[in-house]
Amino acid sequence: MKGIGDRRAFVELPFRLHRGTPWIPPLRLERYAYLSKTFNPFFKRGEAQLFLAWKDGRVVGRISAQVDRAFNEFHDNRWGLFGFLEFEDDADVAGALLAAAEQWLRDRGRDRMVGPMDFVNNEEFGVLVEGFELEPMIRQPWQPPYYRERLEAAGLVKAMDVFHWDVDIADRQERMLPILPQLAERSRTRHGIAIRKVTRRSLRRDIDEFNKVYKAAWSRNWAFSPYLDHDLGDLWFNWQLVFGNGWFMVAENEAGTVAVAITIPDVNQVLKKMRGRLLPLGWWYYLNRNRYIDRCRIGFLGVLPEYQHTGVAAALYLEHFEMAAATRVRHGEPGWILETNTSMNRALEAMGARVVKRCRVYERVLEQGAEPAAPPDSVERYVPASA
Repeated sequence: MKGIGDRRAFVELPFRLHRGTPWIPPLRLERYAYLSKTFNPFFKRGEAQLFLAWKDGRVVGRISAQVDRAFNEFHDNRWGLFGFLEFEDDADVAGALLAAAEQWLRDRGRDRMVGPMDFVNNEEFGVLVEGFELEPMIRQPWQPPYYRERLEAAGLVKAMDVFHWDVDIADRQERMLPILPQLAERSRTRHGIAIRKVTRRSLRRDIDEFNKVYKAAWSRNWAFSPYLDHDLGDLWFNWQLVFGNGWFMVAENEAGTVAVAITIPDVNQVLKKMRGRLLPLGWWYYLNRNRYIDRCRIGFLGVLPEYQHTGVAAALYLEHFEMAAATRVRHGEPGWILETNTSMNRALEAMGARVVKRCRVYERVLEQGAEPAAPPDSVERYVPASA
């Protein structure tokens, strides 16, 4: 079974599985576009296959398997990736989905299967293992506890945990360590660093500056995925849709950009009201989103390595408190942060933050000569109509 009906079933499955939970439905139109080779720049750097699991005549699970050539070339590895994982609480279904993805990756010479991630790690990343009672922020995963149980029962092992922190940015005096203002002042007086706010007009140019910092500050991180030139245009388009005045920040001195902070107002608070649709009233909620949003996701905060001990990160943190004082936003959620990123995790502790969600990325080594268990006939290959 292939075509438009399968594509619809792939998109709709989590709407059924997670109804009545903290999960927040994405905009259906955006999900269809994201799966399209025409609109998603991922398909210029990689390839993917989507699978549906059927049981008793209905869809009970889905998964993707993908190869990201840019990721493999950067790390000089042969990892394969999987994502978009959704399934009913059924061990056979979970095992069949993983087997289908594993076989597809083996056929393409991959030696490890890592995920879940929605094509790339800067989208939804990992399986939720702590914080089930909380609503996800924009581009955060939410799954019930049985996902972890079924994946581990199927033999997947932990590759890495990532943290999402909560910061009460409405109360700087109560939560923030006194040393932060001192560090921020040092960045200004000793190193000549000033914070500049990104505007819509400067956004495309500043995305290039962001990418310079991103490659320098994050490239040694586990599972780092580089942005290619065609990815930056897509970033510009997507960030225009969620742009919040004052929340995109660049730190610079006479030498140029030294740090960036990309903070996204939590559009999930609006998507919750839209219920996955633009019509009949979804568009109205979106246009009036500033009435509803009181939290933000700090997606990227990075500093060039040679400036990491100048206090510029503290200056960016303080600017977030200033923005909270001037807007409705009261909570920020930095993440995801690798559990091994000691410096960032300590800095967040200094801000009075606490870990509220933990997501786990899994892996399976694909040993040469071994073969996965054959998936049952209930798992069908699915190719989007636009692929």
